[in-house]
Amino acid sequence: MTILKFEHVGVQVKDIEESIEFYTQKVGLELIETLPHTDPSLKLAFLGLEGNVIVELIQGYNSSLPNEGKVHHFALAVDGIEEEFKRLKSAGVSFVEENIVTLPNGARYLFFYGPDKEWIEYYEVKR
Repeated sequence: MTILKFEHVGVQVKDIEESIEFYTQKVGLELIETLPHTDPSLKLAFLGLEGNVIVELIQGYNSSLPNEGKVHHFALAVDGIEEEFKRLKSAGVSFVEENIVTLPNGARYLFFYGPDKEWIEYYEVKR
């Protein structure tokens, strides 16, 4: 198993533009990248410090969020995502989706469940 680092926390938001403004202007994070998802109903924005992503904003998963918001997942950076997928599968881990998704920027990810159905992401940057 090769976990390289803590990657980011994914936060569901109702309005991604409003959230980008809040996190950049009020919280003090920098906008690193926005990009479309392969699912056109989703919008993504990555924010962080000194070029390091720590928060992913996600619009489109749930339009009726509770007042306290919703942490969607936490992500760990890995190397060799195909091998990690096979390893998790052989360990009997349940997956949110049974595939590895490739984003338009070349990054790849997969989601699996923790013991309390929390979403965990393995994230591999493009090479």
